[in-house]
Amino acid sequence: MAHETITRLAAQRRALPALAAALAVAPRIVAAQAADPLPSWRDTPRRRALLDFVAAVTTEGGPDYVPPAARIAVFDNDGTLWVEQPVYTQLTFMLDRIRAMAPQNPGWAADPLFRAAIAGDVRTLAAGGAEGLLKLAGAAQPGNTPEEFRRIAAEWQATARDPRWGQPYTRLVYQPMLELLAYLRAKGFDTFIVSGGGVEFVRAFSQDVYGIPMHQVVGSTFALTPGEADGRITLTREPRVDFIDDGPGKPVGIARHIGQRPVAAFGNSDGDWHMLRYTTEGPGRRLGMIVRHDDAEREYAYDRESHVGRLSRALDEAPQRRWQVVSMRGDWARIFP
Repeated sequence: MAHETITRLAAQRRALPALAAALAVAPRIVAAQAADPLPSWRDTPRRRALLDFVAAVTTEGGPDYVPPAARIAVFDNDGTLWVEQPVYTQLTFMLDRIRAMAPQNPGWAADPLFRAAIAGDVRTLAAGGAEGLLKLAGAAQPGNTPEEFRRIAAEWQATARDPRWGQPYTRLVYQPMLELLAYLRAKGFDTFIVSGGGVEFVRAFSQDVYGIPMHQVVGSTFALTPGEADGRITLTREPRVDFIDDGPGKPVGIARHIGQRPVAAFGNSDGDWHMLRYTTEGPGRRLGMIVRHDDAEREYAYDRESHVGRLSRALDEAPQRRWQVVSMRGDWARIFP
């Protein structure tokens, strides 16, 4: 026993230099990580423009300083924060719901939009845009409350899998954008999602996936009817869209929900053109950034001719409006977490 104790103590003494070395290196590792808030972004002009902007608007006493209360950054969701190909995730959710409910709704067969949904005709559905998507969403969720809809959406998100990667859709978010969200918040920014999708669908996962609370999600909405049940106020969702937060609706949604013009906006399609303009046409230092999908190997490659997330007008006008165009292939060292 004494021999074993001596041997163990000797081994521990021999390990002390290595332990001391590791402890000496650890602070440098932590410092290096802190010094690089965007490790998944390659060192390109886009990354430098982003860092320069944040430094300029957060340097107190500088000519471009923006007080914390005005540091608002807005992000599109589909195609900007997570995958939107081959169809919008919310559309996949609604197709599952519509097909399950079709036997109880024979009248849907007379509507081209519903026929396309039941048949899985994605191209026809995509051509209907956000308005068509929300029409399906309203029909599939009549008469429930916002809380009930979020529960149904969250349950679907927990079990549904993307057919290409076999992963939950909430895992197919962009790691560089997660880093960017965290970096901006660390610098005193409030980060908002401004999505053409249904607001309750996005709110079902925004906190867990992006760290963005529900009250900082702006999206398309359905009419709500107030009522009372069991002595309590209730809100019932109607199958009628009352606001589409896409295209020209995005600045309206921002003004209504946030109440002030953002200083930074991030999008990926022509549906974000109005939001990018509204943001960057304000006074002082501004940042507009477009995520361009040009990496077919690690994600998808599409822009001008795409039936989902079409990017043409915003891409053409980016140089004159000084919007940064981020190349997934060239600017991002990795795509997914």
